[in-house]
Amino acid sequence: MRVDLHNHTTLCNHATGTMEEYVKKAIEVGIDEFGFSEHAPMDFDKKYRLDISQKDYYENEVKRLKEEYKNQIKILLAYEVDFMQDVKMLDVILNAKVDYLIGSVHFLDGWGFDNPEFIGKYENSDIDKIWQDYFDTVQIMAKSNYFDIVGHIDLIKIFKFLPKKDIKLIAQDALKEIKKSDMVIEINAAGLRKPINEVYPSKDILELIAELDIPITLSSDAHSIEQIGFKYDEVVDYVKSFGFTKVATFDNRNRKLVNF
Repeated sequence: MRVDLHNHTTLCNHATGTMEEYVKKAIEVGIDEFGFSEHAPMDFDKKYRLDISQKDYYENEVKRLKEEYKNQIKILLAYEVDFMQDVKMLDVILNAKVDYLIGSVHFLDGWGFDNPEFIGKYENSDIDKIWQDYFDTVQIMAKSNYFDIVGHIDLIKIFKFLPKKDIKLIAQDALKEIKKSDMVIEINAAGLRKPINEVYPSKDILELIAELDIPITLSSDAHSIEQIGFKYDEVVDYVKSFGFTKVATFDNRNRKLVNF
């Protein structure tokens, strides 16, 4: 089974290609279950996410494609939701009738740390503290019990500003909370397209995920047609080397594990 559960659309204002083109490309590259997980509406950083006025259109278009292509691929409906301690998430999203919700951390105290526009802050800050603040936020996100999947769990490494402290020590409490909350961690290929040139998560964190027996799933985090199924076989080989044999997928917030 080939699953790819984290993908975007032009409705987030920083992607290209039509939703139908994404589906056709997913079929072409042999994806069995393909999830649309648009950046969810919220009252923060609105230019980089779905507007609440487009929620019904987005959901209906995914459902239309699901029906139209049901004999060739299974299409899933989801949202990627930004988790920030000081910004309220929308109940209409948290309670939406979707297959799953991805919880992601893209901001620390309003700082978009994965945005190249704001990269300068890394050079004037304690990198170990940045990393700890990030994983503390991931831990709080897991404790909220709102989400099914943790998105790109070590996104903070995107620009190769790495901590001096052992990454496992920084991340361990967040991972234990993820295990306690019975969440899935995605193996996200987008890191291979970023300056870090490494899958999310890194080897150290994936070792902890394996030790804690936390389920995984796979994603391209595609923002363009050519990114769908990005380096899929390479990523599968990577996770298999840690002993993983199954990936998670979802249906109406119900999780199941399937063989690669």
